Amino acid sequence: MSLNFLLASGNQHKAEEFAELFDSQVLSVKASPHKVDVVEDGSSYRENALKKAQAYYDAFKEPVVSDDSGLNVEAIPDDLGIHTARFGGVGLSASQRNQLLLERMEGVEHRSAGFVCVLCFYLSPEEIFFFEGRLKGTIGFEQLGEEGFGYDPVFLPSKVEDGKSLAQVPDWKQRNSHRALACQSALNFFKERNGQN
Repeated sequence: MSLNFLLASGNQHKAEEFAELFDSQVLSVKASPHKVDVVEDGSSYRENALKKAQAYYDAFKEPVVSDDSGLNVEAIPDDLGIHTARFGGVGLSASQRNQLLLERMEGVEHRSAGFVCVLCFYLSPEEIFFFEGRLKGTIGFEQLGEEGFGYDPVFLPSKVEDGKSLAQVPDWKQRNSHRALACQSALNFFKERNGQN
């Protein structure tokens, strides 16, 4: 029996991405009919994911899945993280944000970074589950690749050879991204919970 969740986002593209990562026999996800404004002022990915899930659950009264994700860069720990989407201010394109990050990293030798995704499955106020996925890598020296979105062109995953960016390996990303890993953990949990193993 599949569990049905509303995605705490009206973004159809995001809903489709989640649908591809989940097994529809176990979990199905649909985009919200409209966006709910949520103030994401939590101090962690987990807090922000919970805020989103609670707000959408309160608005639609059905089980919700939300995610909060971002890029942690060791050399500039306070610049991105939970503020990743707002890095550099309002109105910048993804390419401009990437360029700004490369400028901030100029002359920095230690370039370790990692993507984090926290999923919150909010079945009811009494039943809430969290799953996390992480992807380690480094920040490159230029934007590489046309695929993906966000910071993919400047992020070089540790497990990919030839110094390729995440934007150059879409098939690998589909299976190994921070979001894919968090989804896999959730899938395994709900399969077991549903007695589908």
